[in-house]
Amino acid sequence: MARLGLYGGTFDPIHLGHLHLITQVLKANLVDRIILFPAGAPQLRSAQPQATSQQRRQMCELAISDLAKDVADLVEVNPIEILRQGPSYTIDTVEAIKATYPIDQLFLIIGTDAFAKIDQWHRIDELRALTSFIVIARPGTPEFATDQSITDIGALDIASTGIREGSSREYSPSVAHFIKEHHLYGS
Repeated sequence: MARLGLYGGTFDPIHLGHLHLITQVLKANLVDRIILFPAGAPQLRSAQPQATSQQRRQMCELAISDLAKDVADLVEVNPIEILRQGPSYTIDTVEAIKATYPIDQLFLIIGTDAFAKIDQWHRIDELRALTSFIVIARPGTPEFATDQSITDIGALDIASTGIREGSSREYSPSVAHFIKEHHLYGS
């Protein structure tokens, strides 16, 4: 039985903060492998992604290839949410992954900012029954009372918003090339 970390996000774009989280979660032995899944149509986001779903998937694959081989070998980019038609909910993704890996233990990796809104998630009680949560402390996110333990991995204070607005360039070399080649984020 493996411990699978499920790490979803818009990844518009994936950046060094995401890669740091992946590396630290694996090095801390919190999970055995990570399945990274870019969101198709994020439901709790006010604005839709700037990059297309396929561009975000490609950037994720490129970013993972820039990681050290021993880390990259433990990460899979799964397009499950991008390929799904209509709204994409985490519970649907977790149910599909559970069907594929029925004996493995699933851990949903989310930041404190996302966990603060967990009660708004679609079918949250069913999601809690299928997976455990690894809640990562994020810099600049206010602390809140919870019975869920929060994991501090020394998360980097990087946000995709800064990259989209042009105030940050905190991404891997392959992602930088992709962004420039596809004229994303005002590059």
